[in-house]
Amino acid sequence: MIDPKKLLDGFLGSRVPGTQSSMGGQADRLTQFAKDNPLATGAIVAALLGTGAGRKLTKSALKMGGMAAIAGLAYKAYQNYQAGKKPGEGVEDVKQGNLLPPPQETGFNPARAPQGEDAFALTLVRAMIAAARADGHIDETERRKIAERLKESGIDHEVESFLMEELERPVDVDALVAAASTDEQKVELYTASRLAIEPQTRAERGYLDMLAGRLNLPDALVDHIEATIAETVSV
Repeated sequence: MIDPKKLLDGFLGSRVPGTQSSMGGQADRLTQFAKDNPLATGAIVAALLGTGAGRKLTKSALKMGGMAAIAGLAYKAYQNYQAGKKPGEGVEDVKQGNLLPPPQETGFNPARAPQGEDAFALTLVRAMIAAARADGHIDETERRKIAERLKESGIDHEVESFLMEELERPVDVDALVAAASTDEQKVELYTASRLAIEPQTRAERGYLDMLAGRLNLPDALVDHIEATIAETVSV
């Protein structure tokens, strides 16, 4: 049985599940593979490079762990939105690398997830994979190449099997949206999806816009999420 919280940690650049190496440590050879296989880039990012080729979360976010980091970013964006600030205002602490976990009493606290922490962590993993696949179709040849890279990365067989199954499964946006049981989780789901990619194509941007609409997130709140994430990752 995979541990979705550990897998989420790995997606955000801490450790490759089942190994002592970081996902970021695979970046050079995987980035080259991504350049050689552009349609598979999104899947590789989701499976191994986490927040994107060459992009890294700030150290404070990594120390918190994947689920808490997503929750902290989502809470910060939501807090500034609720306060009526302009996007980019109120993120000085994040910019300085001082991202904090959300307060325990809020719905952003992972421990308060109605469906359970592990179940929602798995939803966030799937949301990141779905976002990373938004830039194109992955055919059988590309899947085989991705499988080979997964084996080379040293991750355990269970995680490898899970990732390959997810890459073969049709993206089910309805299921993702339905799995976010609270308003806070909707903000977190979009935040995780946005962290998975740096939207550079119409397909990627269109997917994120569609997801925000399906989650009923106000444009101003989405702008705050974008601004907060911009201060939390480096290229």
